[in-house]
Amino acid sequence: MTLTRREALIAGAGALIAFSLPLPVHAAADDLIAAFTGGAAIGDAGITLTAPEIAENGNTVPIEVDAPGASAILVLALGNPTPPVATFYFGPLAATQSASTRIRLAGTQDVIAIAKLADGSFAQAASTVKVTIGGCGG
Repeated sequence: MTLTRREALIAGAGALIAFSLPLPVHAAADDLIAAFTGGAAIGDAGITLTAPEIAENGNTVPIEVDAPGASAILVLALGNPTPPVATFYFGPLAATQSASTRIRLAGTQDVIAIAKLADGSFAQAASTVKVTIGGCGG
C-alpha cells in the first residue's frame, strides 16, 4: 500500500491533534481525590449520594449527599470540563451533615461524592446520570 501525500498530511494532522488533547479527566479527578484524602483508603459505607438516573436537561441536575458524622464532602462530576463541583464543610455545631444542590453536567457521566468522616476515614458513593441535553454547551 502506498501512502499519498494527502493521506500523509491527514495522518500527521490527526496525530498532532491527538497529542495536543488534554490528559484524560479521570487522571485529574484521581489527583483531586488524592489531595482530598491525603492518599488514604476509601470505603463505601457512611455516605449516600442521591441523583436522578436520567436528567432531561444537564443545566439543572438535583443531587443530595448525606454523610452522618462527616466533616467535609467533596462532589465531583467526572465528565465535566472542570470535575470539582462542590466541597461542603460541616462544623461541630452542624445539625446534619447533608447538603442538596443543583449541578450542571456536560453529558452522561459519573458523579462521585467523597466524605471525610469524624474518625478520619473516608467514604465514597457514586451515581451514573444519563443526560439527554448537555448543560455545558453541548
